[in-house]
Amino acid sequence: MCRAGTATASAPRVDLPLLVQSMLRTAIIAMRPLLSTPVNIADIRREYLRAALTEADVDPDPLRQFERWLSEAIRAELPEPTAMTLATADSDGRPSARIVLLKGASPAGFVFFTNYESRKGDELAVRPDAALLFHWVELERQVRVEGRVAKVLAEESDAYFASRPFLSRVGARASPQSRVIPDRAWLEREFAAQERIAAKDASVPRPAQWGGYRLAPTTMEFWQGRSSRLHDRIRYRREDAQWRVERLAP
Repeated sequence: MCRAGTATASAPRVDLPLLVQSMLRTAIIAMRPLLSTPVNIADIRREYLRAALTEADVDPDPLRQFERWLSEAIRAELPEPTAMTLATADSDGRPSARIVLLKGASPAGFVFFTNYESRKGDELAVRPDAALLFHWVELERQVRVEGRVAKVLAEESDAYFASRPFLSRVGARASPQSRVIPDRAWLEREFAAQERIAAKDASVPRPAQWGGYRLAPTTMEFWQGRSSRLHDRIRYRREDAQWRVERLAP
């Protein structure tokens, strides 16, 4: 207890890590169904106040700008900072999208690995144009990438496959990705069979139908949330072997 006339020191401000903030937000959302008042999803919104993005802020090279933002997302300990939506389309233009993990970024493009006989593999075989989307919600940022996709060299796929955990390699050999299977038990039997083979041979070679793709960007957009929905959008567009930087309306 403080004596009369003495000043009490104010508690120092503690900034919770972004990961803790994300966990608290997730917990609150999970509790909403327990509340008596139903939630109107049309009323769910927030103001974006963390940062701004100007033409003077960005690097002239979009890959260097991306590396800067990705490094900030990693340092902030965001969950799955390399997760990205990959959008493809079939021969009739019907789109599909899924989350994959970025496994490499360089001036040549963005690399990810998958089963070549999956739905995305089938679609990329007939229509190799695709789009990527990174969404770092805690930083109020998005990065959109569009470009042409091609398979990486077999040696690059071999090297990455060999670096994966043992059971992940076994799973890649066991699963006919995107194909209809009888049930979960069938998949587990296939996995167990491949695991026995791998244990006997002391190796798990890369399946021929599994490997990497590289998306070579032709446009990249960096989006920073701002108040009143007046978001900052800076786009890089490939033009005559140079990158043209321009601002888009939100």
